[in-house]
Amino acid sequence: MVDGPALEADRSREDASTRAAPMVAVYRHDVHKLRHRRHSAAAESYAGVAVNETVPLHADRDAALLSRPRGEPEQTVANHWSPYRLSLLTGETAVETDRIQAAAGGGFRDLVTPDDPERLHARWLPSAVAGAYSESVHYPYTSLQYHTLLAAALLDAYRAGRAFEDLWLVATGSSLDDASTTDTATTRDPEAALAADEVEPHRTVCWTPDLALHVTATPGDSPAARLGDAPARSFADVWSRLPAHPIDTDGGRRWRLLDAQLRRIRSWSVALAYIDEFIELHGSAAERGDGA
Repeated sequence: MVDGPALEADRSREDASTRAAPMVAVYRHDVHKLRHRRHSAAAESYAGVAVNETVPLHADRDAALLSRPRGEPEQTVANHWSPYRLSLLTGETAVETDRIQAAAGGGFRDLVTPDDPERLHARWLPSAVAGAYSESVHYPYTSLQYHTLLAAALLDAYRAGRAFEDLWLVATGSSLDDASTTDTATTRDPEAALAADEVEPHRTVCWTPDLALHVTATPGDSPAARLGDAPARSFADVWSRLPAHPIDTDGGRRWRLLDAQLRRIRSWSVALAYIDEFIELHGSAAERGDGA
């Protein structure tokens, strides 16, 4: 871990590297994808704020390595050359949903305009609009929403002087004996995220009524597994090493099916998007009929 004076010096250099504060810039760094533009043609500002800035400390690069292979990208799905994400759960193209209508109408302004980094995190966490986009047209099952949340979690840790090898995936869920999750929210919107006990600013990378996942260097007493020595497409490995099930695999076939699938999905943003969609369709909130 970096000592105090050195960490402060690193932070000063990093803070000067972006026009926006670093923990704000990370939520704005891929606006060009929401606007269907290449990075080389990206604008420097949108809606009056600086966007498309390079994320400090290589957090964006490392987040990309969690979900996409190294090297030159190649088209992986024939007949799908689109910024809109394909669902691994349903095979649906996001362009078929209302989310795209919202995006086309500028519905992503709320994802980039606040200057409060915690509010930006709260807006990205349940965002259906961000969830409609992939990280790359070459990898359409990946998720721009979850890539951005992972980049923010890594940047938050790196700014605290932590290295990638210090990080853990922490699971909280209704099937665990964890008092912090007994009041899990069933309504997912930014205000609920800001108020939710189970949401940690920047560290919570997936938030559903039945399960929340966090990337942090301080796992506490919750079930946790190390991410590994270096960023890689390792979600299935890390999920399989969790010492307790965050979902009730003994309570129903649907949870066993979700667990089995997550033990196969290696891309982090694909896996997090899969969890989100699966619980929206089959989770306890859907079963109760009170939405997700």
